Amino acid sequence: MKKTSTKIQRRHISGVFLLNKPLGISSNAALQKVRWLYRAQKAGHTGALDPLASGLLPICLGEATKFSHYLLDSTKRYQTTIQLGHSTTTGDVEGELLLEQAVPELTQAKIEQVLANFHGDIQQVPPMYSALKKEGRPLYELARKGIEIEREARPITIDAIELLSFTENSLTLDITCSKGTYIRVLGEDIAKALDTFGHLTYLHRIKTGHFDLIPKYTIEYLESLTELEREALLLPAYAPVDHFPKVQVPEGRAEYFSRGMESNIEHAAEAQVLVFDGERCLGLAEITDRQRLVPKRVLNLE
Repeated sequence: MKKTSTKIQRRHISGVFLLNKPLGISSNAALQKVRWLYRAQKAGHTGALDPLASGLLPICLGEATKFSHYLLDSTKRYQTTIQLGHSTTTGDVEGELLLEQAVPELTQAKIEQVLANFHGDIQQVPPMYSALKKEGRPLYELARKGIEIEREARPITIDAIELLSFTENSLTLDITCSKGTYIRVLGEDIAKALDTFGHLTYLHRIKTGHFDLIPKYTIEYLESLTELEREALLLPAYAPVDHFPKVQVPEGRAEYFSRGMESNIEHAAEAQVLVFDGERCLGLAEITDRQRLVPKRVLNLE
C-alpha cells in the first residue's frame, strides 16, 4: 500500500526569528525549515548567505515580511578568514584552484596599513559567481560554463574593518559593511594589496541592521522546543523597523488607519513612523508637512 504523508496545517503567524544558519545549506533551505517548524503561511529571509557561510539570517514570518526589505538594505557585520597564497574560481573554498603566489612576510603594521585603504566608500567589482543578472540570466550560470563578462564596479561602504588575528598565510577580520558588499571579493582585493592571492575559508555573519546573532538559535534548537516555546522566541512583526519613531494613532482613528485611510495628527513631519493603538502596532506611516498621517504598510495581526 502506498504511504501517504500528512499535509502540514499552515497558520497565520507573524514575527521575526533570528536564525543562526548552519554551514552546508542554502538560505532558502534554512528559510523553508523554519517556516515548516512554525507552520507559517508566509515567510521570507532578509539577505542570503552562501551555503559555505553561516550566522545570522533573520527570518520574517507572516506580516513581518512587509518589513523584510529594510533588513535587506541594512548594514551587515561579518567575521571572516582569508587564506593567502592562492585564489579560487569562486573566491572561497568551494571553487577550484586558480592562481598561486608566494605570501610576503606579514606584520601587523603592514596588514593594518593595507586594511586602512579599504575603509570608507570604495568601488567593488561584483564576482561572476553571484546572483546578479545579465540579460535575465544569473552570472553564476555563465561562470559555470566558463564564460566571463565585464562587470562595472559599484560603490560600497566599509564602515569598519578590524584585524582580529593573522598567521604567516591567513588573516581573520571583523568587517562592518553596506548592502551589496561581497566579502569574497573584498578578501581577494585585500590579498592583492598584500602582493599575493587569496580566498575565503570562513564567513560568519554576526549582525544584521540592529539585530545581533544569538548563537543558540539554531535549527536544532528550534526542533527541540514545543510550538509554544518556539512562538516565545519570535520578535514582533514590526521588529525590523522598531528603531523608527513611534506615534499613537489619533483617538478613534485606528480602524480607519487599518483600512489605509489618512488622518489628521498633531505631530511634526516624519518620513517614517510606527503607528500604535495603545500597545498594538498598526503599521508604518508617513506624517506629511500638513500634519496628515498617511498609512504606508498596514499590519493585519488579528
